[in-house]
Amino acid sequence: MHPAVEFRGISKQFGAVKANTDVSFAIAKGAIHGLVGENGAGKSTLMSILYGYYRADSGDILLDGQVQPIHSSHEAIRLGIGMVHQHFMLVENMTVLDNVMLGAEGGFQLASQRAGVEARLREICARYRLDVDPLATIHDLSVGAQQRVEILKQIYRSANILILDEPTAVLTAQETASLFEILRLFKEQGKTIILITHKLQEILDITDTVTVMRGGRVVGAVETARTSKEELANMMVGRPIENNLPRAPYKPGAPVLEVRDLELKDDNGVTLLNKLNFTLRAGEIVAIAGVSGNGQSELMEILSGMRLPTSGQADFQGKPLPYGKRHDPDGLPREFRELGIGHVPEDRLRDGVVKNFSVMQNTFFGYQDKVKNRWGLIDFKGIAARCAGLLREFDVRPANPDLRIGLLSGGNQQKVVIAREVLAGPKLMLVGQPTRGVDIGTIESIHTQLLALRDKGVAILLVSVELEEVRALADRILVMCGGSITGELKIEEFDTTRIGLLMGGMHKS
Repeated sequence: MHPAVEFRGISKQFGAVKANTDVSFAIAKGAIHGLVGENGAGKSTLMSILYGYYRADSGDILLDGQVQPIHSSHEAIRLGIGMVHQHFMLVENMTVLDNVMLGAEGGFQLASQRAGVEARLREICARYRLDVDPLATIHDLSVGAQQRVEILKQIYRSANILILDEPTAVLTAQETASLFEILRLFKEQGKTIILITHKLQEILDITDTVTVMRGGRVVGAVETARTSKEELANMMVGRPIENNLPRAPYKPGAPVLEVRDLELKDDNGVTLLNKLNFTLRAGEIVAIAGVSGNGQSELMEILSGMRLPTSGQADFQGKPLPYGKRHDPDGLPREFRELGIGHVPEDRLRDGVVKNFSVMQNTFFGYQDKVKNRWGLIDFKGIAARCAGLLREFDVRPANPDLRIGLLSGGNQQKVVIAREVLAGPKLMLVGQPTRGVDIGTIESIHTQLLALRDKGVAILLVSVELEEVRALADRILVMCGGSITGELKIEEFDTTRIGLLMGGMHKS
């Protein structure tokens, strides 16, 4: 039997950057095939070539043993290839039905087609247990349900090869388990799945085989049953990964942040944050654990000045943060940065970088006043030198300050955001989902930077849905559910069952 997909000598270059170099491997029909590697290893570029976004400079793609030149995503779809992107391609104010039909209308008589498409979607949902209402509006669906819509689109379009790029980056553990059940059903139908992920445990849980890339090349391909997380990590980064990073003894200092009765209600009077009270001290990392959507994002927005609280107070180094009687937070983020509050936002693409600006420009956004010369003009020479040092210290790849930051992988974008905030010398660092969609080597680098900040006396408030990350970094843990703090634990009291109960609001401590 011919492989479902075979890459032969694929190479792709963007200017001086070699994204793929002579990539060759095959993917068996009816298999779940993992593709792993560091950020910038060339995985997404290779899949973009398969899906027709890019054309390879050299090499061939074979489908079922036949060479297939794929010049566009329309050709890829016609050949039975579907792709679910890390950032969903959905129109939020349209229904599931409309999103599925968008781009595949097949004519102008839409009204006459809708009933037939809806019936087909309901049949697909029942067959693959997708649990999606075709008439629901996208913005009313959970993240997990939106991802099922993306899969529904591909099945409706008769995809036999499904590419999933970081599909669990924003999913809860329950949503991930549900997704894997859907993928197993997909496989049972004889379809082929290519899974790009940085979560090595998921590779071990769901895939049949795995290909490892590094620096744009294939460095290994193994049967999943014959490998381990340690072996895969070593292949990805070319060295052993340190699981227990060094840290100084826990010696918290004076209070840096004191939150008292902080409350937030939306425009309809619904309580999003319910009288939060906690203290964060110098030289400690306090992690907030909880399922996404339980108030963590709103809390970080308030503490960074992006949003105003309804009531309550937050004191920074003994003084109230200047919410005052403002009607909007305009200008507050800048004031908070000047006070010494750094912020790594949860959504780096929306709030952390400007995609169409260069890496160098993104290294000083928000801190423009700190990079001026004695005449009050922006010191571009100094910025260039500072940026070059930043790229070296934080191992940003490629180390090209003039490259548009949107062309960097997600992990390298995250390194730039963290580096920018670290170099500003904060006294309080707000860090949201620091390693979402980031490879294992970059996770180690980011964790090392955060622990170094903590050891220098910086107070760090960390929001993460990854309990292993919480365990690796936190000195204390606050658990949130429904906008309330349901429990507090010291790190030595770490217990996944207890935390899970607190996250579900089923236990008070």
